[in-house]
Amino acid sequence: MAEIIRMPRLSDTMEEGNIVSWLVKEGDEVKPGDVLAEVETDKATMDLESFHKGTLIYIGVKEGPVLVDGIIAIIGNKDDDVEALLKQAEADKPAPVKEEAASPATESAQAPVAPVSVPTPAPMVSATPAPVYTGEAKASPLAKKMAKERGIDLNFVSGTGEHGRIVKRDIENYNGSGGAGGMKPMALIPGVKYGDNPVSQMRKVIARRLGESKFSAPHFYLTSEINMDTAIAARKAINEEEGVKVSFNDLVVKASAWALRKNPNINASWFGDKITIHQDINIGVAVAVEDGLLVPVLRNVDSMSLPMINSQVKALAGKAREKKLQPAEMQGNTFTISNLGMFDIDEFTAIINPPDACILAVGSIVKKPIVKDDQIAVGSMMKVTLSCDHRVVDGVTGAKFLQSLKFVLENPIRMFA
Repeated sequence: MAEIIRMPRLSDTMEEGNIVSWLVKEGDEVKPGDVLAEVETDKATMDLESFHKGTLIYIGVKEGPVLVDGIIAIIGNKDDDVEALLKQAEADKPAPVKEEAASPATESAQAPVAPVSVPTPAPMVSATPAPVYTGEAKASPLAKKMAKERGIDLNFVSGTGEHGRIVKRDIENYNGSGGAGGMKPMALIPGVKYGDNPVSQMRKVIARRLGESKFSAPHFYLTSEINMDTAIAARKAINEEEGVKVSFNDLVVKASAWALRKNPNINASWFGDKITIHQDINIGVAVAVEDGLLVPVLRNVDSMSLPMINSQVKALAGKAREKKLQPAEMQGNTFTISNLGMFDIDEFTAIINPPDACILAVGSIVKKPIVKDDQIAVGSMMKVTLSCDHRVVDGVTGAKFLQSLKFVLENPIRMFA
């Protein structure tokens, strides 16, 4: 009996998958466990395995996006009527159930909505093509002679001739700041795809989910400044032990777990008709990847040591950058941390990562004058901003969490008490 292969839902947020490549071709014999194709989801590139034995008699989409439950292949016998099978499969497909509203808890179970075709505006075309610069000034012999006589560096002259060539009028109009054409633009960055670029599956889901979060969850923000002098000393002492290395981010993750245990109402989620306060502390750590942002999840962080946190964050971040994270490794978060301190960002606000009620944005550690014991001293200060969903968390609740976080980072020995 022929088996219809449909695009599976490979992650909780997936609405369509992108066929990257087929590892088998029509007419090949396959068996359970064989990898049929590579599918890019919103979070990773995954193998699509066969659960059936037979001949691959039909490939519906050679390459490109397919909605969840869309037909992508048929496994059967070589003499099966493919057209009849496709018609039967369409007839058997249940009609989508219309719902007026859905809670975050049921969102992933909804049937995908067909995309709406929107006319693409005509591209804007400059009346005068921008000159192409290769690092070597192109000029006519007369322009070169005139530039030499006038002491003009051709590298600072914009050409208005064909293909950006510098001609007589460019030298005549040059005024020391680029002349009529202005200064020569900086070189373009190699490898950047300027102009229109297709939206990846990951970026589509990032746009959809963060848009939903920002405009459905009423955000408010609380910022606190933490003296990291003691934490710096503690990290240095820990890293002096052979074979042990921890980062400042590891300290923040561990301290956040400590503060969440002290303030359980922060470790919560909004589900429309209920608020769930989670017993487990599962912290998502935002990782930047080529196409956007992934959030692998550390589970039961309050029971993990700093070296364990360090090794798991490194392992999960590596898998995220290689697009090898499994859906289970990106689910179950109860709180999220986004750290831009390594990029010299002093402070920022982050959009809440559903279904969390809060996300912590961590800035860089900056040496600055502070008042200590009524004296001006130099302190290593770090700003953190807590984004809160006001449906779940009130201002005082968020403030108490930041008080706990500040206390434990300024007294890191308490993490281990």
